[in-house]
Amino acid sequence: MAGKLTAAQGTGILLVTANVGSLFEDPENLQKTWLKEFCQTVQSHKPHFLAVHCQEVGGKNYEASMTHVDSFVKELLSTDAMKEYSRACVYLDENYKSQEQFTALGSFYFIHESLKSVHQFDFKAKKFKKVVGKETFSETLECTPTLEKEKFPQDYFPESKWSRKGFIRTRWALADCAFDLVNIHLFHDVSNLVAWEKSPSVYSGTRQKALGYVLDRITDQRYEKVPYFVFGDFNFRLDSKQVIEPLLLSHHQSLCSTATMHTVRATDTNEVDKLIFQESDNDRKVILHLEKKLFNYVNQDVFQENNGTSLLEFDKELSVFKDRLHELEISFPPSYPYSEDSSQGKQYMNTRCPAWCDRILMSPSARDLVLKPENDDRSIVYDNIGPNVCMGDHKPVFLSFRITAGAGKCCQREENIFREAPL
Repeated sequence: MAGKLTAAQGTGILLVTANVGSLFEDPENLQKTWLKEFCQTVQSHKPHFLAVHCQEVGGKNYEASMTHVDSFVKELLSTDAMKEYSRACVYLDENYKSQEQFTALGSFYFIHESLKSVHQFDFKAKKFKKVVGKETFSETLECTPTLEKEKFPQDYFPESKWSRKGFIRTRWALADCAFDLVNIHLFHDVSNLVAWEKSPSVYSGTRQKALGYVLDRITDQRYEKVPYFVFGDFNFRLDSKQVIEPLLLSHHQSLCSTATMHTVRATDTNEVDKLIFQESDNDRKVILHLEKKLFNYVNQDVFQENNGTSLLEFDKELSVFKDRLHELEISFPPSYPYSEDSSQGKQYMNTRCPAWCDRILMSPSARDLVLKPENDDRSIVYDNIGPNVCMGDHKPVFLSFRITAGAGKCCQREENIFREAPL
């Protein structure tokens, strides 16, 4: 499938992030379509190294979905698209009985048979080891030396209530370059009403703190610093206050730029229960109805027209990390929250304002790997998977690129990084 490697061709890399929680709520209808679209993407880009970062593995009721998880992994590993991948490392956090440790993250790594020398880092031995065969690790990932897994500290969680949020880090060496791959799941917006109260929202601050924690951990002094790719469900949201409210400055775009707002309060607590935006004329037509878990906007087309990119100016959460994280240009619609109705491929649910939650980010040195001058622009693709079919409430997002011979020289890493395990 991937073809014989040549120095000019380079090593094909495919990174995929997918929140797969929906697949375990309706496995009969969703898993087959999801796997078909995923395999088509693999067969289209023909990577030599494939990394798939999944979040919410097992869905909301993990204990009841254990058999579905096993079935999903088995199906994925046995697809035609995977036949030429002779080595695989699968990490599944299945320790759902430990509230302090369970993240529901799953990281899958596949190495094509034509790629002869791939090494993985042992964080305990502090050296690289050659990858051979296929292995699956689960339950006690905390004791697995080829990864670092952490759940965020409890005081990072909104209201200090545990949820399945954290990260898994692995380190790889191929094509004379080492890099980290980090699977991440950050905190969601609990209430649309709270998110609307101020700009930036309180939830944005919580995500910023957690992402900063991850970046500090993966760049601390314990190990050599290498380029890193962080991809997962960041739960980044559009700035609700600015995207919803009528804005004073005319050059800003707002969903409700000609609307008046009405506040409905709960009779028992007097807290805001609903926000209703109505047109100032036109029989006072309701444009947007906002509640804790309701975002009912009259015209969903705005999120699909030109792939919703006119709304990217309200996607601001990454700007805080502009010196530490980079992203290629987004040209696909918001990745969440799509309808989970298997007959609906492009429809959003009316629960949240659509947003680009699922992203592939990279350090400055990792960006240099991707954007090397000798790379043909056409070989770099940042897009979603299954744009026209139901993939669950999240559309998977992928980045395809090539690492060329000598790419490791631009990684700004120490010369002795491979000294204990020469490639």
